[in-house]
Amino acid sequence: MAGPRTPKGRTREVARRLSELYPVALCELDHTTAFELLAATILSAQTTDARVNLVTPKLFARYPSPEALAAANPDDLEQIIRSTGFYQNKTKSLIGMATALVDRFGSEVPTALEDLVTLPGVGRKTANVVRSVAFSLPGLAVDTHVGRLSRRLGLTTQEDPEKVEQELNGFLRPAEWGPFSLRTILHGRRVCDAKKPLCGACVLEDICPSSLLPEKHTGTGKMPPR
Repeated sequence: MAGPRTPKGRTREVARRLSELYPVALCELDHTTAFELLAATILSAQTTDARVNLVTPKLFARYPSPEALAAANPDDLEQIIRSTGFYQNKTKSLIGMATALVDRFGSEVPTALEDLVTLPGVGRKTANVVRSVAFSLPGLAVDTHVGRLSRRLGLTTQEDPEKVEQELNGFLRPAEWGPFSLRTILHGRRVCDAKKPLCGACVLEDICPSSLLPEKHTGTGKMPPR
């Protein structure tokens, strides 16, 4: 295997190559405001962005503001978002999030990570998505794709998303955190599938330790002992 030998060096090379492959770092959740992105990201838990994008046009037409969503009838909201799964918990999170925005943040989505994570339904991943996409602030969201690819590529051995985030943040400039996350997510969806990674079509194959035995990939992104 050629290329950088250290996790830091590989991370930077991965960032460089993915920036060439995906010149525009896209978030695939449809939105027009930070509030819409926040709601859509909460809905995206345990489902696909495509599914969320089928639901949000009706959701945002019915509840276009934090005030409207905070006053939503839970039964009506559940019916709109039911197809995204876990709709009862997501209904509570959405109404709680909107209520917190109205009561504590003047109906504006806060930009600080420490404020965002106080909102119902919002963890570090969601907060970093909103920071990086809606506000162009540093934020490296670690979802299942980012975690899986980071381990497969030998960028980290950590399993905990926050520890993965901290480790990757130390390898990249803050301005790269958000784009790196978005591009890694795209690559995980299009090329480095959990069960059937397309190693032969991957621009990272020559620097990926896991590509040595592509047929033995596991869904967790770990290689079996050898």
